[in-house]
Amino acid sequence: MVRVTTTDRRTALRATAGLLTAGAFTAGCATSGAVAHPAPTTHASGKPPAAGPRHFSGQPAQLTHGPRTHPRVALTFHGQGDPAIARALLTEAEKHGARVTVLAVGTWLDAHPDLARRILDGGHDLGNHTLHHLDINAMSEAEATQEITGCADRLRRLTGSIGTWFRPSRTARASPLVERLAHRAGYPHVLSYDVDSLDFTSPGAPAVARKVLGEVRNGSVVSLHFGYDDTVAALPAVLEELDRRGLAAVTTTELFS
Repeated sequence: MVRVTTTDRRTALRATAGLLTAGAFTAGCATSGAVAHPAPTTHASGKPPAAGPRHFSGQPAQLTHGPRTHPRVALTFHGQGDPAIARALLTEAEKHGARVTVLAVGTWLDAHPDLARRILDGGHDLGNHTLHHLDINAMSEAEATQEITGCADRLRRLTGSIGTWFRPSRTARASPLVERLAHRAGYPHVLSYDVDSLDFTSPGAPAVARKVLGEVRNGSVVSLHFGYDDTVAALPAVLEELDRRGLAAVTTTELFS
């Protein structure tokens, strides 16, 4: 496991965190087939529409990790919280040549619509993390449907696509009902994860880095969050160590392709 408490690294992490003024925000979260929802060739923004969901043959309806045979991992971020922190995380990832997956909350997109294109323009995946980020497994069919389709509608309006993935809110795995509703809404797979950073508990940047690096391996899908200073401060150490181990940080679509 990498040591994240050396003098040089502490200095670098403090410098990164010092750029931020916002505090913590509450968050929670094979061969490819055809695109489920073909997008138009142009979009109102004047830019190409975002990629839509894809079906990965041979993969289950709920995905927790990618192939263990390839040295690639997916860093996935629950999209909610201070937009300054979101931008800092995206910039840090891009500085290291990493591409991530952002599962955005619909109301967050309402408040910060420019971030949808910022994510896509950086080469990252953008997906659906429900409309209000409530406990979707505890909802009725009608309520859960609205949570999924409400966020999908916002993604379509902003990007021309419903997004590449759906991840349920306030839970690692979708119930059978939510899984069916997501499929009905156009998402062939529900995206879960096999490494939980626990960054939303604000344990400190070294603890976040230790948790991720202690569990990550070929094919891992890592759960992280926008909205937490610890995540920003931990990300350089995580990316440096992944690079040292020869693990490429790619989008989830790339991970399964």
